[in-house]
Amino acid sequence: MPSKVIARFSVSYMQVLDEDGKVDAKLEPKMSDDQLLKLYRVMLTSRRLDERMLKLQRQGRLGTLPVCVGQEAVSAAAALAMQEDDWFVGAYRELAGRLMRGEDLVKPMMVYNGMEEGNVSDGMKHVTPVAIILASQIPHAVGVGYAIKLRGESNAVVSFNGDGSTSEGDWHEALNFAAVWRTPNVFIVQNNHWAISTPLSKQMYNQSIAQRGIAYGMECIQVDGNDPLAVFKATSEALDRARKGEGPTLIEALTYRMLMHTTADDPKKYRSEDEVEEWVKRDPITRFRLYLEGRKLWNEKKNEALEEDIREKIEAAVKEFEAISDLKMDAPFDYIFGDSNALIEEQRAEFLDDLRKDQANA
Repeated sequence: MPSKVIARFSVSYMQVLDEDGKVDAKLEPKMSDDQLLKLYRVMLTSRRLDERMLKLQRQGRLGTLPVCVGQEAVSAAAALAMQEDDWFVGAYRELAGRLMRGEDLVKPMMVYNGMEEGNVSDGMKHVTPVAIILASQIPHAVGVGYAIKLRGESNAVVSFNGDGSTSEGDWHEALNFAAVWRTPNVFIVQNNHWAISTPLSKQMYNQSIAQRGIAYGMECIQVDGNDPLAVFKATSEALDRARKGEGPTLIEALTYRMLMHTTADDPKKYRSEDEVEEWVKRDPITRFRLYLEGRKLWNEKKNEALEEDIREKIEAAVKEFEAISDLKMDAPFDYIFGDSNALIEEQRAEFLDDLRKDQANA
């Protein structure tokens, strides 16, 4: 029997807004002025909060944190495309998206100073805690999606992870399950080209991460992750398919972290300044501001006022954070399991006993 081709595949790439702020009118999503201005405000707030937390960490006033500078467009635009009842399942580089969902400015500082209370999503609906272990949250996202399908509900789940997570078994198992059961999931991979110090070229031989969706039989697309309009459009279309029962979508968002992986990392050890400078030219905030100015929605005076408003809010949040004194030192034991059990309580008692001894010897 002669051989034959049983299938052919392709992966599309989307960019709506180029590096100079020029828009492709045919692809431009329908967004209100309020939505556009909110998107810019959240992205800029995320950038300034990141910068402030980095200073706090360097001053010894905050613990290790993963900075998100350069990647604000991905999670912010995706979160804007979501409905209130949708689930936001993040990793640790979605500060802008969490702010878009209503997170208080104090919460990130609490989380990165080891305060588990910072993961309690007061004021936010359907937002899961920060997930540090790579891809650990993706099976959870699919589980939520499966529950939504079983209940016959109309909401969906948007999850986020980095390129390094796509090398984890949990990620592949979750995507396969989602595809087989046609769950209402949108998987967004923030491909910033580096899994800490491992470049993408040493992680995989694929031409794209997006094409991995083809293997599982789901819709997939690669977008310019520094283009908030492209991310918003791709996420909106994926969510629409999910709500119609058409199954999951994999979105690969090409972006770049302009600073370190975490504050315990020195990126100069493994990547060049020239590479960084090339990506600085593609800064999502600069690009989006040019777009807003072109639409006569923004100007320097408005930007100065926004910068001052953000600065005041962040400084107030820092004061509130540093004034926290009524910490429950055994809080982690309250959030690991839904119900307490004898082993957890034994560990709690041991922890508190060790803490008392340390304080006595201090």
